[in-house]
Amino acid sequence: MRVVIVGCGRVGATLASQLATEGHDIRLVDRRPTARELLPVGFPGAFHVGNAFARPVLETAGVDGADAFVAVTSTDNTNIVSARTAKETYRVPIVLARLHDPRRADIYQDLGIPAVSSVRWAVSRIHQMLLHRHLTPELAFGNGETLLVRSELPDYLAGRPLTAFDVDGEIRVVEITRAGRSLLPAHGVAAEPGDLVTFAVAATALGRLRGFLDKELGT
Repeated sequence: MRVVIVGCGRVGATLASQLATEGHDIRLVDRRPTARELLPVGFPGAFHVGNAFARPVLETAGVDGADAFVAVTSTDNTNIVSARTAKETYRVPIVLARLHDPRRADIYQDLGIPAVSSVRWAVSRIHQMLLHRHLTPELAFGNGETLLVRSELPDYLAGRPLTAFDVDGEIRVVEITRAGRSLLPAHGVAAEPGDLVTFAVAATALGRLRGFLDKELGT
């Protein structure tokens, strides 16, 4: 993936290093030239100095054509504005942001931008969301421990009861959209080809859900 990360503080630098080690194309943006000192020696990604509010800076960093955009600066205003620009102007498929003031959570929710707030686990949560990119959360609860994820069920699962997909404490089917109509999965209702299913899933169980849905493709 090409990932543009705005903010090269503790979270941004750690996330960038981890993703670069995994072979991803990482582009960092920070207004402080000295922020690059947080990156390890020999960091293979690119570092751009500039204000994340400025579109020319984001474009130089490669936001146009990026697979993911992560805003983890020290201010909510910068994170909100830059994330919204990436999502609405450049149509970046995955946009995530760090949240400092919980009172602003509704802003992120209204914009459809999943947010993480705790410094202690922000890197691991963002990394999980990027790794399971086709399971991008539509809504996060609390500090992101529980997510709502929508996915079309693969054909090999057709005929199985929807309630059979539940994993106690980790995954639960909460809604299904079939032929344009939404319904709650009553006991015994079976999956059909083309079903779009909404899962409530623990953030730590995204890998399990992905593996379950990817089984047919062997990925």
